[in-house]
Amino acid sequence: MRAMQTAATGMMAQEMNVQVISNNIANVRTTGYKRQQIHFQDLLYEHFRRAGSATSDQNTQAPAGTFIGSGVKTVSTGRVMTQGNISPTEKPYDLAIRGEGFFKIRMPDGRTTYSRDGSFDLDSQGQLVTRDGYIVEPGITVPNNATAVSVNAQGIVEATIPGQTPLQQLGQIQLTRFVNKVGLESIGDNLFIETAASGQPIDGFGGGEGFGTLQQNYLEEGNVQAVTELSSLIAAQRAYEMNSKVITAADQMMSATTQMFRG
Repeated sequence: MRAMQTAATGMMAQEMNVQVISNNIANVRTTGYKRQQIHFQDLLYEHFRRAGSATSDQNTQAPAGTFIGSGVKTVSTGRVMTQGNISPTEKPYDLAIRGEGFFKIRMPDGRTTYSRDGSFDLDSQGQLVTRDGYIVEPGITVPNNATAVSVNAQGIVEATIPGQTPLQQLGQIQLTRFVNKVGLESIGDNLFIETAASGQPIDGFGGGEGFGTLQQNYLEEGNVQAVTELSSLIAAQRAYEMNSKVITAADQMMSATTQMFRG
């Protein structure tokens, strides 16, 4: 019976929905995390009679068609790139982006990746790096005798050096934005890479046209809303159960039909 196959696609779709929701809930406290949202589309239809088809020799037409769908499919699990809350950390190398843009991160193999996670630190050479040791572009090195470091809204990094009255400028942190940031591909470790769908990276600095600003001593929280995710989880569970009941009902109907013909 076709209903069993149709309901099975619904169960598979809701199973993936639960996987997406569980990943969002697991990352509810992940810095800079952007929640995923699943999207569905209906599958092909079999048409028995099309709307507008002739119903007589007198040019009468069917006002509505007769067609049966074959189920549902998952088409995307895109990111929702809304701003997360900004929380204070009191750590001088923690940076939050308020508005558009991503930090530009240089990987050990030379690739460029992008992140909203601004929980940075210094390595043994004094370079500004991520918690995994990846260099933050354009590659800023803090002198070992610096007593304080400041980062303004435009990303300009300055250090206080004993014996020097003016602050020493160390560089300016780069930001990158994309025409379609939802098209970025997640690779884990709070990192994204560009794709054909995201478009080419557009580089700039904090406060520039189309870019947000930086805030030192703060981090951006993930944009997961726990209450919303739990509500979505309950809805997905109920949808899964309903599809399961359809399969049970279809199986009982098939059994009844088989027994009738045997009898």
